[in-house]
Amino acid sequence: MLTAADPLPTRPQRILVAGVSGCGKTTLAARLGRVLDLPHTEIDSLFHGPNWVPRTDFTSDVGHLTKGSGWVTEWQYSAVRRMLAERADTLVWLDYPVWLSMSRLVRRTVRRRLRGQELWNGNFEGPLHGVFTDRDHIIRWGWRTRYKLRLRVPALEGEFPGLSVVRLHSPAEVEVWLRRLAVVPADAIADGTATPAATKDPA
Repeated sequence: MLTAADPLPTRPQRILVAGVSGCGKTTLAARLGRVLDLPHTEIDSLFHGPNWVPRTDFTSDVGHLTKGSGWVTEWQYSAVRRMLAERADTLVWLDYPVWLSMSRLVRRTVRRRLRGQELWNGNFEGPLHGVFTDRDHIIRWGWRTRYKLRLRVPALEGEFPGLSVVRLHSPAEVEVWLRRLAVVPADAIADGTATPAATKDPA
């Protein structure tokens, strides 16, 4: 598993960003799109239809997205996780401390609600008091699933040997990695088949 200090063997073209709720997946994915001049599609916008009803075309839309030669999106939703991992060349895992991810999630939830910010397809953040009454309120969901990726992501390396996994433990490591990414030559393109040498992360 690669760390922030490891050299990148290729310039990523098909990128997934993984992390628990609120850690900053979409923000990083959008930045990667700008740095690498790749289209970023927020996967939540493909999943959620009006009134939070899942869209029937979700899986096919994700399939269409990942057939492209270059893209960035978030690694979410069990129905498409395998498809995404099969077609990506790089997965960036934001493995932040729980206190950081949860504080970010709470701030984001409050900000969205107070601003009346539209999210996807006419949906808005639910009432803040729902954290006390709704088991699936995003804050309670974030707490309940805070460790879900600790086994799921490391297992990807054995299952998808062509996928480079980069594990970042803090926003500071993200900035270090982005600086390294910016100097990878544009013609160093991953082909999705090679297995790059990686420095193992003992964590």
